Amino acid sequence: MLIKRASWAKLRGEDIPGSEITPESSYLSRRRFISSAVVLGTGSLLGTPVSAGLQPDDELTPESIVTGYNNFYEFGTGKTDPAENAHTLTTNPWSVKVSGEAKRTGEFAYEDLIKGITPEERVYRFRCVEAWSMVVPWQGLPLKAVLEQFEPTTKAKYVEFKTLVRPSEMPGQKGFFSAIDWPYVEGLRMDEAYHPLSIMVVGLYGKGLPNQNGAPWRLMSPWKYGFKAIKSIVSIRFTQRQPRNTWNILAPDEYGFYANVNPQVSHPRWSQATERRLPSSLFAPNRRPTLPFNGYADEVAQLYKGMDLAKYY
Repeated sequence: MLIKRASWAKLRGEDIPGSEITPESSYLSRRRFISSAVVLGTGSLLGTPVSAGLQPDDELTPESIVTGYNNFYEFGTGKTDPAENAHTLTTNPWSVKVSGEAKRTGEFAYEDLIKGITPEERVYRFRCVEAWSMVVPWQGLPLKAVLEQFEPTTKAKYVEFKTLVRPSEMPGQKGFFSAIDWPYVEGLRMDEAYHPLSIMVVGLYGKGLPNQNGAPWRLMSPWKYGFKAIKSIVSIRFTQRQPRNTWNILAPDEYGFYANVNPQVSHPRWSQATERRLPSSLFAPNRRPTLPFNGYADEVAQLYKGMDLAKYY
């Protein structure tokens, strides 16, 4: 299978005729995964694409649900708060601070970081730790291509990401009652970050990434629970030590660093053996078994060979 490559003009909505915009009905008719490939910083495709098929009943989640139901606590704790409040976020200009164990560090304009890397469509399952799930057509940049341009040194064993802190535009960051010590922090091992399935998302459904979904870019490693998919990233740090990620700091007995989808390891307050695929309702709950590594075991299980995944959860 081949990767479908998007254009920056389409993701930005620049002078796109109506006839060229893919209707949601066309997206929803697809039931096959668009595979990933190893990509260099030039955006060139090399080698054989990595094949990973969706399940026969993995219909794409309607765009209105993907953009209207999610967690982005910077805009509120309710599932609809991000869609209701994120219009206040200013994403242009946007810059990213790069630091740590790399040869190229400093403050970079977002436009310079994405230059020369062509977005690719990746249809991935998305599994929340709260046991609901979606299937989303993301447009993203291979994370390896993004990170390699900073020339990480051999001392870099992990990469840490931080979200924007801007209480004037992010109402969830205001007040004394927030349990989170902003900014939101997440991280990956370098081999996880360099895996072909890991991407920096810049769009969905063929359009630019909405504010409520993490504009202008967010992380996506589809074999991990959704809280790893940090949004609106403004900091990238290469480090020798495992970063302390936000939810692990808040509740270490509930949220580990790895956050690999594992139906055999329950959350202390609920089972992870099944999930509720959206859309769902009281009379049509649309529950299904949770797949190990969210269905991507063939691609990623070797990253954790010999590890006790109940201990390193």
